[in-house]
Amino acid sequence: MRTFRSILGQGNSCYYKYAKPTVISFREFHVFRDIPELRKHRRQLLLDGKSVGLVPTMGALHEGHMSLARQAATENDEVFVSIYVNPTQFGLNEDLDSYPKTWDADIRRLTKLDEELAQSGKGRVTTIFAPTTKTMYPTLPPDSSLPGTGSFVTITPLANLLEGKSRPVFFRGVATVCMKLFNIVQAERVYFGQKDVQQTVIIKRMVKDFHLDTAVRIVPTEREKDGLAMSSRNVYLGQRRRKVGIVLHQALRAAESAYVMGGRGRDEMLALAWDVTNKMSEQQDGLAASERAMFEVDYLSLADPETLEEVPMVDEQRGAVLSGAIKMLPLEAVNHGEILGLGGDKVAVRLIDNIVLQPTDT
Repeated sequence: MRTFRSILGQGNSCYYKYAKPTVISFREFHVFRDIPELRKHRRQLLLDGKSVGLVPTMGALHEGHMSLARQAATENDEVFVSIYVNPTQFGLNEDLDSYPKTWDADIRRLTKLDEELAQSGKGRVTTIFAPTTKTMYPTLPPDSSLPGTGSFVTITPLANLLEGKSRPVFFRGVATVCMKLFNIVQAERVYFGQKDVQQTVIIKRMVKDFHLDTAVRIVPTEREKDGLAMSSRNVYLGQRRRKVGIVLHQALRAAESAYVMGGRGRDEMLALAWDVTNKMSEQQDGLAASERAMFEVDYLSLADPETLEEVPMVDEQRGAVLSGAIKMLPLEAVNHGEILGLGGDKVAVRLIDNIVLQPTDT
């Protein structure tokens, strides 16, 4: 039998263009490109009484994705992982073409994880769904314009808040592709990370409003040792921007400290967060172009945990969500021998993070 690499071609992204065969067995994974074969496989698992947990991803897998798969393996017999870079959640001027595609590394990560799960006696990672765009958008090419043409799922007003203000098509694309994936796989449970808090709220709302027969599981954010939330986009951060990028988490932690100390007002909490970002910005302004890493703050938010509407004060019976987004700007000057990220630190990188403030009046 030919190897997986020879079937799909060399490199990290060739599999996106290869149409046949539609199902390949690779070690213990079943890899599907098209829907009929996957549904046949899923139907047999249903007849065998096997439960399925789905972990939707866009590839470039990291430990955050592995934590989702581990959680799925504790609650299901089999774990399905989808790997598809969804074009409809990228705006017309966003980084779709430069989004990292790391198929070989992704397979190695999933293989290592499945070996770990085999020793634990839990569920296993068995199936990968890696569709083509023609499979996911069979009628019309994907459209990232507004209002756009095609079949879309929109969840408003949630999708118009926070991230949605800066990325107006993002959550339309997320909801649309997730609806497709949920319908295709028919998993008992689906798994998302807390890092993308607005996404989790929108997906839960979609499942509820459309009566989808799946349970949404939210897994805590995986972080680097210094607190930076793990993200596929972190590979674009070289040493200099990586060091400054932690400012968002530090700002949210500062606001959280006010809540822990009894503060409930929006102004006092977010003032502490803005103080952190402003000081870091001033510090970078004072450095030479060859030493600094500039960034812009998109927003800092204190919002209701279900509606994501901004609140003037935390309701102790409901809690709240602290969240924010910054854009790490391209480096102005690069030094000889400097450790750079993917693309040479020439790509602006959007970082998001959040902290959930738990209710205290219980």
